[in-house]
Amino acid sequence: MDGTERYRKGGQPTLRDVAERAGVSAMTASRVLRDDPQVLPATRERVRAAATALGYRPNAVARSLRLGRGSGLVGLVVTNLANPFYSRLALGVDSVVVQDGLKTVIGNTGQDPDAERELVADLVARRVDGIIAVPAGADQRHLAAAVAEGVPVVLASRPPEGFAADCVLVDDFGGAHDATARLVERGHRRIGFLGSPPAVHTGTERLRGYAAALSAAGLAVDDRLVRQGQTEPHEATRAATDLLALPDPPTALFCSNNRNTIGAFRAIRGLRSCGGADVALAGFDDFELADALGMPLTLVAYDSDELGRAAARLLATRLHTAEPVASTSRPPGPPPRQIVVPTSLVEYGG
Repeated sequence: MDGTERYRKGGQPTLRDVAERAGVSAMTASRVLRDDPQVLPATRERVRAAATALGYRPNAVARSLRLGRGSGLVGLVVTNLANPFYSRLALGVDSVVVQDGLKTVIGNTGQDPDAERELVADLVARRVDGIIAVPAGADQRHLAAAVAEGVPVVLASRPPEGFAADCVLVDDFGGAHDATARLVERGHRRIGFLGSPPAVHTGTERLRGYAAALSAAGLAVDDRLVRQGQTEPHEATRAATDLLALPDPPTALFCSNNRNTIGAFRAIRGLRSCGGADVALAGFDDFELADALGMPLTLVAYDSDELGRAAARLLATRLHTAEPVASTSRPPGPPPRQIVVPTSLVEYGG
């Protein structure tokens, strides 16, 4: 069989194969594929024709490593790919890093710190140019270790713990405070809270904003109305149903993220279908089709694409100003920066 048939059956053509087919040296073939203008046009055409015939694709990763560079990849570490927030975050990251000729690779940790540690270690071993991470918890020693090994790290949505790094946060406290205050303005005094696990920074800050809004209105937080730990809509539906079944149930619910809001909506809809009382609903994170739910809904909105873009811009600055790592306590280059993305309230179905 000829070379082409061999490659169709699964073999990977090499630069030497291209050179042999074109009747040139491997160095000349390499120069052609690097667009060296000094190669004669006829030779350039023969080499390119050979590469096309063989289906040759240069190994960009191997070449970068030989030149002492990174892999041309940026690792994006997220906790729950089922949450649309992370797809918007990823689009924002990718729109910026592509301008530097980089590609984004996404890893999902499932909110598991052990899975996150393994994923970060694997990204570092693969020589990614940088990492943008949404940490699963407060133990971030593996991210600090990545910085110590010279891999720039930017945190999104959650701040660094125990080491210095750039980060982009949402105004979690302010958004939760404003949404809860809106419910209080509408006359609600028993407001339930549905939130993510207590170890998650966003959930903690949004619970703090909820409590501050109640306190400002002279209301105490009733621990019986607080449910934390829900990461999926079905868990939130169960938690909301439990709250609404209390002898003295809440008249409104505030949810700390879109997954909890969707679950709470299902619980409220079920209560309404059985002739139950109306329950007001507010939540953090605007989401697609929120306007089609057929009930009044107050949501905390922010630009999640911008969260990703801002994180990627911080990473790009770090890459462009990288210096040899002199200490494990801070990243190379300029002092770490923190950016806070503002929030606003949107109303649906009013």
